[in-house]
Amino acid sequence: MRAYMLPAAIILAIGSASLAMAAGTTTAGVIKTLDMKTHTITLADGTAYMLPQGFKDPGLKVGEKVSVIWDLKGKVHEASAVRVLKG
Repeated sequence: MRAYMLPAAIILAIGSASLAMAAGTTTAGVIKTLDMKTHTITLADGTAYMLPQGFKDPGLKVGEKVSVIWDLKGKVHEASAVRVLKG
């Protein structure tokens, strides 16, 4: 029984780490520019995010506070989701 415990613990630890890396990064900020033709959104800090091709605009507006979930692909910030923050 003990012979199985250590390998199982190692597998769980490795699996947990890969799930955490796939989660993406969340950034909150205010929209500075929004261009639905090029699928980009730029926040007030100057960081531009590429929106996914099938992105459905939930009514985003310049000056609105949003939360962006993104991953870095090369030098491009690829957004997977954009959510409007209340308050």
